[in-house]
Amino acid sequence: MTDATDAVTTPTPRRNPKQPIKTIGGRELKPSTLMMGHGYDPALSEGSLKAPIFLTSTFAFENSAAGKRHFEGITGKRPGGAEGLVYSRFNGPNQEILEDRLAIWDGAEDALSFSSGMTAITVMLLAYCNAGDVIVHSGPLYAATEGFIAKVLSKFGITYLDFAAGATRGEIDAVLERAKAQAEAQGGKVAMVYLESPANPTNALVDVEAVKGARDAILDPHVTPIAIDNTFLGPLWARPLDQGADIVVYSLTKYVGGHSDLVAGSIAGAKRWMDPVRALRNTMGGIADPNTAWMLMRSLETVELRMQRAGENAAKVCAFLKDHPKVEGLGYLGFITDPRQQDIFERHCSGAGSTFSLFVKGGEEAAFRFLDNLKIAKLAVSLGGTETLASCPAAMTHLSVPDERKAALGITPNLVRISIGIEDPDDLIADFAQALDAV
Repeated sequence: MTDATDAVTTPTPRRNPKQPIKTIGGRELKPSTLMMGHGYDPALSEGSLKAPIFLTSTFAFENSAAGKRHFEGITGKRPGGAEGLVYSRFNGPNQEILEDRLAIWDGAEDALSFSSGMTAITVMLLAYCNAGDVIVHSGPLYAATEGFIAKVLSKFGITYLDFAAGATRGEIDAVLERAKAQAEAQGGKVAMVYLESPANPTNALVDVEAVKGARDAILDPHVTPIAIDNTFLGPLWARPLDQGADIVVYSLTKYVGGHSDLVAGSIAGAKRWMDPVRALRNTMGGIADPNTAWMLMRSLETVELRMQRAGENAAKVCAFLKDHPKVEGLGYLGFITDPRQQDIFERHCSGAGSTFSLFVKGGEEAAFRFLDNLKIAKLAVSLGGTETLASCPAAMTHLSVPDERKAALGITPNLVRISIGIEDPDDLIADFAQALDAV
């Protein structure tokens, strides 16, 4: 194959875009402003105001010498690396513009886009794990993530330990000490500390600062990165890199895409953490396609507006649901009752989000009756779209999780996960009211 590169040590380099403008008169421009043009030069595309969709599998060299120089840089035969585009499994204009803009939201040095959130997660884990290694993760995780760690990576001699999302520093220390000993016994290392906060679907928060403190005290921070799935609150309501995480993970399908019309994922962080993942993505594939990348660029222009409206709607809806006689409880970050969770929220979050768990009195039967009587909200999995969605995780997205683990994690049969959209909030309240009346 003429396009082959080393999947372990050589990430195919990026092109060199024009010098970005991030400040004016010493003022740092906001992400919402930069989404309108950052990383794109109209002069390179016939003056088109918006970036075209670059539907091509390969890119032409200007001459043979340029082609040779490019591959000399990639293979290391010539120092200094290489710049430019060569093959669409590696990179492309739409994906690179998208990645530049994604990095801005989290204050990251670099970002990578993928064909789905799970592709981002699995390629990242594979890039960092070897036989004998141990992964430490918070719980609960999205069921597919937890399943990949427990069922797939275990085939390759990779084990895991976990701790509850709300664990204290002492509890996290204890798990990391056990993981370090387990890795040494297996001839490996602790490859990654993987977090999900808020947790899916309970909304439990992880103390990222406590995890960083424990990692730095017990493990080598240059070897064991902290990665965190920030899908529920990002990119608007939380910036985990500011609290000490090394890699932030997204299902871009959710709030960033925001219209329930695409599937994609991403990771972002320092270049040294991105390079191994970029190298493996080059070999395995899984980069977001040009059309999806273009749609995400479109969505990023309005992500702040959409998330703000959804968050305001959720606050109004939850205020109605909070004291409803047929509601057993709410897992909403705006109504936290646990002091430790409230402390984490105040330190880590700038908003309560628009996805929450609703506990309907009466068990699964009552939850199903509520769901089946919704008129505006759609009965569907996923979250973060312009429309309101509702589902029952114990019977749907987390059905494969063993019953005893679901019980331990608080994923009960009467838990309904709701993602509030941008409809009129009073209409949504009327819909929830009539659906609860039918319970």
